[in-house]
Amino acid sequence: MHPLISTDDLMVELHRESPPTLLDIRWSLQGPPGRESYDAGHLPGAVFVDLDTELAAEPGPAGRHPLPDPGDLEAALRRAGVDGDRPVVVYDADNGSVAARAWWLLRWAGHESVAVLDGGYAAWGKEGRPTTTDVPHPTEGGFRVRPGSMPVVDADAAAQLAREGTLLDARAPERYRGDVEPVDPRAGHIPGARNAPFAAHMGDSGRWRSPEELAKHFADLGVDTEGPVGAYCGSGVTACSVLLALEHAGVSGPQRPAVLYAGSWSNWSVDPARPAATGSEAG
Repeated sequence: MHPLISTDDLMVELHRESPPTLLDIRWSLQGPPGRESYDAGHLPGAVFVDLDTELAAEPGPAGRHPLPDPGDLEAALRRAGVDGDRPVVVYDADNGSVAARAWWLLRWAGHESVAVLDGGYAAWGKEGRPTTTDVPHPTEGGFRVRPGSMPVVDADAAAQLAREGTLLDARAPERYRGDVEPVDPRAGHIPGARNAPFAAHMGDSGRWRSPEELAKHFADLGVDTEGPVGAYCGSGVTACSVLLALEHAGVSGPQRPAVLYAGSWSNWSVDPARPAATGSEAG
């Protein structure tokens, strides 16, 4: 399954005898809570899944959004009606940067048919497509989490990747440069990492850029299509959209997936022994 699905294609899929499972993953660092947005309106049949409590473990030294315990993730996905043999479509407010976390987690857990709605809830609503405030109560799914289907690295391996391959930092340029740091203990970036802001994946239309455009984007960043590549961000959420973009562009894929530094800057920055580079250069 391609990692992105259009609103047109999703409408077709929702009218099939066995439609995909829909997951609403709306969340924002600044708020309001995603559940409030869901309650105000969502795609018919969509189940809300909470990023903080269901798609991440408790924050701590491992980061602000560590990977969830496999058993906890399995229980959350089953409550949402997820089955292993039924496609899943996930969406967020607009740009896919949060829904990509669910896309990546499901892939990491062994699900082979997951897509992010291109343009998210904003595109769906703008086109006048159906929404509802009715909360569904799906039959419990039977999905079995088998962790490890997507690669993850720790801080040491991320540092090595930044020097020997390509490590992409998905945060906004001002956070990468160290001009500001609104959340984590220190400002800056992992030495050797290159800035690849997740906002660059979207075009003026609010949809994802074409595979060709994104392939050029990553080539301009110096991504070697034959070498190892990975991504990180503030807490391991928006970095997943870089991994999705790499796959959408054909730079990575199921046979050669890019890696996620799940702890990201929230894990790196709490260790004073780990260096922080500043400025626009990789360092």
